[in-house]
Amino acid sequence: MDLLNTLVDKGLRRETPTREEALAVLRTSDDELLDVVAAAGKVRRHWFGRRVKLNYLVNLKSGLCPEDCSYCSQRLGSKAGILKYTWLKPDEASKAAAAGLAGGAKRVCLVASGRGPTDRDVDRVSDTIKAIKEQNEGVEVCACLGLLSDGQAERLREAGADAYNHNLNTSEATYGDITTTHTYADRVETVQKAHAAGLSACSGLIAGMGESDEDLVDVVFSLRELDPDSVPVNFLIPFEGTPLAKEWNLTPQRCLRILAMVRFVCPDVEVRIAGGREVHLRTMQPLALHLANSIFLGDYLTSEGQAGKADLEMIADAGFEVEGADQVTLPEHRAAGAGGCGSHAGAGGCGSQEGEEASGCGSHEGAGCGSHEGGGVCGTGAAVPAAEPRTDLVAVRRRGAGTDLAPNA
Repeated sequence: MDLLNTLVDKGLRRETPTREEALAVLRTSDDELLDVVAAAGKVRRHWFGRRVKLNYLVNLKSGLCPEDCSYCSQRLGSKAGILKYTWLKPDEASKAAAAGLAGGAKRVCLVASGRGPTDRDVDRVSDTIKAIKEQNEGVEVCACLGLLSDGQAERLREAGADAYNHNLNTSEATYGDITTTHTYADRVETVQKAHAAGLSACSGLIAGMGESDEDLVDVVFSLRELDPDSVPVNFLIPFEGTPLAKEWNLTPQRCLRILAMVRFVCPDVEVRIAGGREVHLRTMQPLALHLANSIFLGDYLTSEGQAGKADLEMIADAGFEVEGADQVTLPEHRAAGAGGCGSHAGAGGCGSQEGEEASGCGSHEGAGCGSHEGGGVCGTGAAVPAAEPRTDLVAVRRRGAGTDLAPNA
């Protein structure tokens, strides 16, 4: 296909595709799907080889969020039967993080529900970051606490945080249909504060909320301009007890096309398959590794994920390798802070645009650091047609952080 050849050439040059080209990827047929995966895979391998970065979520404070994000099981008014608890102590959070690191994770993502942290909350998280860093040499720590006030990003950086997550989630045009208690611009401002403080920005999206192809392209192009180092792609898990419980709009093929489109638009950025991969990609998860170079290991914030051992086996069986702590995730030009999400001489690059994600602020499953509420136990239950809801794959997390049971890592 001329389209795919063009997109590969642009991806290898870090050149921005056109909106029409991005839309065309989403509208390819199932007969063309493997060609799309192969083309995007060339771009992925050029910038990231066959490495897969593992990330591990620790839910520091679960539930009882005052925000009304429709996708989130922790939202105001949620009837989802999730775990609810207040702040974990630093030693409890560090113990939870250690399980993920022992399983091969390179980055720990510390997430807390809520609109945003108070200064006391920042002190708590700072103590937790220090505890994790003291006990685990070389670990990366990403915080995801919602909307930041002035000076808070700097304090997190001083405490040792490496990154901050706040997703855009959906297009600016449809944001008000998903959340009313804060704005798209609020999210953008927090990502910009993280950038300004010297934190690596992590910002992504949630697919499957009833958005159009145009909405998906809009949010990904906005992310490109916002210039995050990592872009988590969440696939909505319609959690019972939330307003979007009936939104089962995704197929494995649709998910792969979305990931391919993100890779073409942001070729040299860490693209992470976040929440919902087990529920919506199911047995096609290994193909997604040809598009993304990062995943979450084990469970998410309020839902179960695939067993950590199964994640590692999947990576090895697909011919990929887990990225080591001594390896640099980003290409040299980005790691040195020289390039943007696909920035290319004269190509516009990524710089500013409204966007963000609320971790705390209505964190989606996997929220912080990009995951979505969902997880499910991959492959369980009788075979069901792709168009049918797979509620059998959605399970509330009952282990790990906030419980007395061992975590899934």
